[in-house]
Amino acid sequence: MDIKFNQNEDYNKLKWSEIQQKLQKIYLGGGKKRIEKEHAKGKMTARERIDYLLDKDKNQIEIGAFAGYDMYQEHGGCPAGGVVVKIGYINGRQVIVVANDATVKAGAWFPITGKKNLRAQEIAIENNLPIIYLVDSAGIYLPMQDEIFADKEHFGRVFRNNAVMSSKGIIQIAAIMGSCVAGGAYLPIMSDESLIVDKTGSIFLAGSYLVKAAIGEDIDNETLGGATTQTAISGVVDHKVPNDKAALDKIKNIFTKIGDFDRAGFNRIEAKAPAKNPEEIFGILPKSRQEPYDMYEIIDRLIDAGSFDEYKADYGKTLITGYARIDGWAVGIVANQRKIVKNAKGEMQFGGVIYSDSADKAARFVMNCNQKKIPLVFLQDVTGFMVGSRSEHGGIIKDGAKMVSAVSTSVVPKFTVVIGNSYGAGNYAMNGKAYDPRLMLAWPTSEIAVMSGAAASKVLLQIEEARLKKMGETITPEKEKALLEKIQNRYNEQISPYYAAARLWTDAIINPLETRKWISMGIEMANHKPITERYNVGAIQT
Repeated sequence: MDIKFNQNEDYNKLKWSEIQQKLQKIYLGGGKKRIEKEHAKGKMTARERIDYLLDKDKNQIEIGAFAGYDMYQEHGGCPAGGVVVKIGYINGRQVIVVANDATVKAGAWFPITGKKNLRAQEIAIENNLPIIYLVDSAGIYLPMQDEIFADKEHFGRVFRNNAVMSSKGIIQIAAIMGSCVAGGAYLPIMSDESLIVDKTGSIFLAGSYLVKAAIGEDIDNETLGGATTQTAISGVVDHKVPNDKAALDKIKNIFTKIGDFDRAGFNRIEAKAPAKNPEEIFGILPKSRQEPYDMYEIIDRLIDAGSFDEYKADYGKTLITGYARIDGWAVGIVANQRKIVKNAKGEMQFGGVIYSDSADKAARFVMNCNQKKIPLVFLQDVTGFMVGSRSEHGGIIKDGAKMVSAVSTSVVPKFTVVIGNSYGAGNYAMNGKAYDPRLMLAWPTSEIAVMSGAAASKVLLQIEEARLKKMGETITPEKEKALLEKIQNRYNEQISPYYAAARLWTDAIINPLETRKWISMGIEMANHKPITERYNVGAIQT
């Protein structure tokens, strides 16, 4: 290996190490003291509950660990959005688990908490995936109620989704393991089956203090809505259990009796390891997002050995399209080629840019995968579509629209991995968040924005200078330099993988070496839902 490879490897491994360090802090939720307080009450933490519930010998993946990262600092922060979401297995059956973290503001809902809960429900609905709620929440975080209560994608949408999932036959099980108040009380009771932990679990529309204020009645919370009251007297909850572990064991037992599910029937054979060492990905990816590299080298380290069957290899070379297998699953890959290539006319084309021929090829390939019922995997490192008179006269908008239409109307499950750049309309055409990827994943090297930091900073600088000149201010070279630096710092913060993950633009920042696991588990969950919609090839412009 050359020096550049070693430099890249050191740089990229350090970036992943930084992410791991941040995750270790996030995993502590509200901190060690608050964890100790939960233990003193005889309660497990959200993460301990999930770890006990899920099969130990099976893979797990966490959705939205960075949700809320570096947000709400004036309110004390909200690690992981105050809720832990994992996809794993119970008695071999794939499930998604949502657990309120009572160490973070008593499990109260911040705006990002609501967004993360809705994302978990979206995954369950898209994939007919059983969902388990481990409820321990004080309800809406009142200082921010205006950002979480009333809108379409706010708190109430959770209960609407409860009803929708029930109508679709998607299994929902809820365990009340702490506080469950006000509107939040509907979530476990709108689930198919509910449990409550004696003495630590409670559920009511209004607690004792509010009852006293509203109607003058003196009553304690346990008598008002504790486990005995809500199972033996009201019949609101189905099962009373003595402690957290008993509740989780009860859920495990329920899953031993659940019937099988209809499958989509995606093709899978025995898996093979990649032909080339995946560890080398760290050395292949350049330190700079502007440097070229060969995407084929990345693909060779993600797919099963010998499985790649390229589609239109000699046409539209800035996009790589082909059939392959990942952990035995048949997939269709659409990937941005990052090195400079030469087309059939002998013209040089920039890597990471989508040209008319590339867009046309990708659209046709997406159609083919839909006709063959093959899940799609998009590997993003894209700077956008080609611009200029030559591209415009060649119909780049038409070909770009064709690709966007094909991706938009695709009925097979789609998975997106942001490897590097994800800029402008390239983000859209390569199945960005707005195009319903079943999982939207990011490598530590990812950047999501309208354009690169360097380009955007120059545009923003021009706008700011024009504004200051209108106000009569003189722009000296020193002031211009300071202004540019300030703009660049702000913009670079916004295009970092942390910024995107904090706002759930991506589901997770993952170790590149775990990409195969995430895609494999993603296709497995997608396989729970048969494809009933018809893909209309005629609807795509040709």
